[in-house]
Amino acid sequence: MRHKQDPHTLVVDELGLRHGRARVDVAVVNGSIHGYEIKSDHDTLRRLPEQVLIYDSVLDYATLVIGIRYAERALPLLPEWWGMERVEMDEDEEVQFSTLRAAQQNPSLDPVGIAKLLWRSEALALLEEIGAANGVRSKPRAEVYARLAEAARLDWLRASVCRQLKSRTGWRAGRPQTPGDD
Repeated sequence: MRHKQDPHTLVVDELGLRHGRARVDVAVVNGSIHGYEIKSDHDTLRRLPEQVLIYDSVLDYATLVIGIRYAERALPLLPEWWGMERVEMDEDEEVQFSTLRAAQQNPSLDPVGIAKLLWRSEALALLEEIGAANGVRSKPRAEVYARLAEAARLDWLRASVCRQLKSRTGWRAGRPQTPGDD
């Protein structure tokens, strides 16, 4: 994996989005969040449309990594900005990746969805940082996220969430992720 040794990059398996409504198989977090959804030839595409809707609200970039069986059927299910990588074994039993479409930046991010990647305390700390925490400190997390999404510029929010995810410790029971983990 090309990001494995990069100390400024965090690789997270099964990153929950929108408070667990979906989990992207692999998320690469550096200056952006690039999600990779993996569909093998043994999977189905049944959940893909719902996953796309959720991923579209949060991920800066998304790539579907897919086996040969579904490659042609999956492409029409993806927005134009999604990338697609086909995976197959060559005659030497080596895994080969083929880029069918390169990922582009997501044009339709949802600030609330991005804010929901944070823990409530992290969102409150960001609100404190920009002087917008008054009136929401004791409110439910939904109101905290809504205030953050409303008060922060999207580019600042995206960068702050990436920074927070990369600096977070102890967020995975059993196997904490660290920068460069895979």
